[in-house]
Amino acid sequence: MRTSLKSTLTAMLVAAICLGLSASDASAQDAMQKGPIHDPVLNMDAYTVSYPAKWHFQGTLVQGSGCLPVPFQVFKVSSPDGLTVVERMPRMDWAWGNGPASQQQEGCLPLKQAMSAQDFLKYVSAILKVEYVSDEPIDPAIAASFKKNFDESNAMWAKKYIAAGMTPPTNTGELASANVRYKNGSFVILGRLETNVSCLNNHMKDFRGQPIETHVCNGGIRYTHAPEAQFKSAMSAASGIQAAPVQEWLTAYAAAKDRQTQQNIAQIQRQGAQAMADSKARNDQFQQDQATRQRMHQDFLSTMQRGTDMSMHQAAQVANSNHTMAADWTDYALDRQTVRDPNTGQISKVSSASSYTWVDASGKTAYQTNDPNADPNGSLQGTWTRQQTVHGDGTP
Repeated sequence: MRTSLKSTLTAMLVAAICLGLSASDASAQDAMQKGPIHDPVLNMDAYTVSYPAKWHFQGTLVQGSGCLPVPFQVFKVSSPDGLTVVERMPRMDWAWGNGPASQQQEGCLPLKQAMSAQDFLKYVSAILKVEYVSDEPIDPAIAASFKKNFDESNAMWAKKYIAAGMTPPTNTGELASANVRYKNGSFVILGRLETNVSCLNNHMKDFRGQPIETHVCNGGIRYTHAPEAQFKSAMSAASGIQAAPVQEWLTAYAAAKDRQTQQNIAQIQRQGAQAMADSKARNDQFQQDQATRQRMHQDFLSTMQRGTDMSMHQAAQVANSNHTMAADWTDYALDRQTVRDPNTGQISKVSSASSYTWVDASGKTAYQTNDPNADPNGSLQGTWTRQQTVHGDGTP
């Protein structure tokens, strides 16, 4: 029903706003700037991200999955020297039950159970190949605000559903945070993983009066990491980095969903070219998002199969020797890849649409191609060097 979508959107926004909140000092709020995250389907800005002046920002809107259609933001903010990074990583969704949600939906993890937020982080740390050092307590004020938002949402929808003679859905949410670390060469890198795991639980009856229940869960991830000596100041700066939804986009998104629900074939045909254009934009974005999700899901499931303790132990060993930074997820979602000049060691972020990248002697101009035999030397002005594709942190 339409209210189910709206309650889902409400719960998702609660989670989005709360993720990454922490006590911050006044200095972290000074000299901030805003970066937009654009919705290519509705062709309007969906979120604005506040981040420190002179820092670097990249962001994209990822369309929702088959079990949770609500889109979400992915972004990366890095300090001028590139050593401090704050990432809002792609969300993971899963659903189960004895109704339609019990069928595997496109873009969803094949999980059939709830998961605690802390356990979710332990799996994520193993996937990222970082050492899980300790749980980090949640600020009591943040936890109280998070719970209040969910309680108010549940109370509001309970009133509406009960008045209609129906069993109301319940939104549940849990926050968790963890300290992690790894080595990048001789440098110790400290990190903070933060997550919310929220679920929408529906209890209904079919036309025969038989009970149907569906559970739709999602886990958001925020990852802040910096060299050990800079970690305290990095967390202070990171506390001011927040994404806020644009009200006009929320209104347009809700209206679009209502139209989509109410449209019939005749209406779609009357819309003609615009409907086809919207469909193409949505499909193009969905295909890129699906590729990102597929990569994440394979990593997550293989980690679960090994077991939490074993995976964390292996991750701790790798973190101290050969950290490969599976946070490439964020680069992938942003349609970016990292390349390194084999002669100078210079690291560059380029489009992931092409397999081969060449950079000229200035280090500022790139030539990309999917032809392994293409060589711009002799065809283009200057001297060009073929780049090596590496992980997001520059390691092979």
